[in-house]
Amino acid sequence: MKKEWSIFLTAVMFYTRIPCPRWVDHSADMLNKATRYFPLIGWVVGGFSALIYLGSVLVLPLSIAVMLSMIGSILLTGAFHEDGFADVCDGFGGGWTKEKILTIMKDSAIGAYGALGMIMMLLFKFTLLWEIGNSKGGLNAAMVILAAHAISRANPVFMIFTDEYARDNEDSKAKPVAKQMKLGTFVVAILIGLLPLVYFQNLYFFTAIPVLILVKLYLSSYFKKWIGGYTGDCLGAVQQISEIAFYLLVLLLWKFT
Repeated sequence: MKKEWSIFLTAVMFYTRIPCPRWVDHSADMLNKATRYFPLIGWVVGGFSALIYLGSVLVLPLSIAVMLSMIGSILLTGAFHEDGFADVCDGFGGGWTKEKILTIMKDSAIGAYGALGMIMMLLFKFTLLWEIGNSKGGLNAAMVILAAHAISRANPVFMIFTDEYARDNEDSKAKPVAKQMKLGTFVVAILIGLLPLVYFQNLYFFTAIPVLILVKLYLSSYFKKWIGGYTGDCLGAVQQISEIAFYLLVLLLWKFT
């Protein structure tokens, strides 16, 4: 139990801004093991964001409650995944060779593609959450937020398990990222990511599984075509796109079922 707690804290240290004890191991081996808890980090981030939404929507307009919940998740992760999404937009928008794409993604500056991609992604996410809150509201909308953060983090785990890491040489400017995963770790991570779907007690919600698999397969194919695999930035982009795909699916389910 102590060992698993240490592995979980490694995941907390890498994927959030939550303070951790100094003794927490941040070696590559521990990061690979910590990947099993990546969807559980989604529970933490999504739960925090959902609580902000629930508290805010009682006294503030829905639009402000949604905005505050989004800000809460961004602050808790340090925009870790949003930054990856922006880097992917810059890299694949401005590069036409593997070397150029990887070089652009490694650059800490955000270009036009990244800025526009970030703005459109956040606006899309805000609009979907506002529509979901307007459609159902209350605890159901809050649980959608929690579920989205958990299940969207299962897709990067899926990519790590099936795909190859694209960079030949790691350097100090590259984001730390797990590159290996055992079958047991993969299964545990996926189950943790899917568990929130049980709350909705509706089999239609499990259509999220094939939908998100299709999202992952498409992104895997796209990244493999251009750079031969994934990077840390690619995993961040996969999480963000999967989160939006889940919100969109939920909105459609609630409107047409």
